[in-house]
Amino acid sequence: MARDRITKEPWGLLLAALALGLAACAPAMPEARADAAHPTIVSLNPCLDAILVEVAPPAQVLALSHYSRDPGSSSIPAPVAARYGVTGGTAEEVIAAQPDLVLASIYLPQPTRSALERAGLKVATFGSPTSIAESIAQVREVAQLSGRSAEGEAFAAQIAAPPAPTAAPPVDALLWQPGEIVAGEATLIAELLRSEGFASHAAARGLGQADRVSLEAVLADPPQVLLVAGDAAGQRHPLLQGQLKQTLIVAFDPALLYCGGPTIPKARARLRAIRAEVEVRP
Repeated sequence: MARDRITKEPWGLLLAALALGLAACAPAMPEARADAAHPTIVSLNPCLDAILVEVAPPAQVLALSHYSRDPGSSSIPAPVAARYGVTGGTAEEVIAAQPDLVLASIYLPQPTRSALERAGLKVATFGSPTSIAESIAQVREVAQLSGRSAEGEAFAAQIAAPPAPTAAPPVDALLWQPGEIVAGEATLIAELLRSEGFASHAAARGLGQADRVSLEAVLADPPQVLLVAGDAAGQRHPLLQGQLKQTLIVAFDPALLYCGGPTIPKARARLRAIRAEVEVRP
């Protein structure tokens, strides 16, 4: 019996020590996962990023898309984006982060989506809104999925703010986008232009989505207001200022063109400022 005790005690001590070691090495559960009502999230789309930072705190968002750190593609102010982690968008990265929810574009590659779903991750995909109403619906859906419906409703109310009343006739305006193209009438920015008292110079001339307008065409048939959102050679040409004395030429931030959500109040404010400038011109 003494021999048995001598043989068993070292094994018992070894097993106990091994158990303690494994417990010490086990990863701690992230604190955010303790709140089942607010799932942890990874976003793979810059437009969804912009909504997410309005409705969910950084502690809930494991990563935004890397586009939100790029001033050329982000709709989020740099100091705000810096508060959030980012991901390159590979399935391996997202799976390693272990989010409860992944937000992505409807154009998420199917192999990536399949890999995420095989890993047990919930994936929600969204299109690009083409109207204010669609954008509001998207904000509400993202907020609901995030467990932040109240925050979503408050934000939706900002987006749905009515246009400023005016009795003045619409102002003829050409929105000259990057690449010297124009927006079609069935777009979010076109709806905002109409709601803020602008008439489409492009549509009146039979132009549609992504049609190109050259410098020569602008000079030959100038609008009352030229909103320059690109930096092509023609859009920066000295002839614009030299020959278009009767046209108000203003810069328009291209970051206000591509996403709904928080860009809508910003675009609306910019258009109202431009409209006010038109009204005080001699």
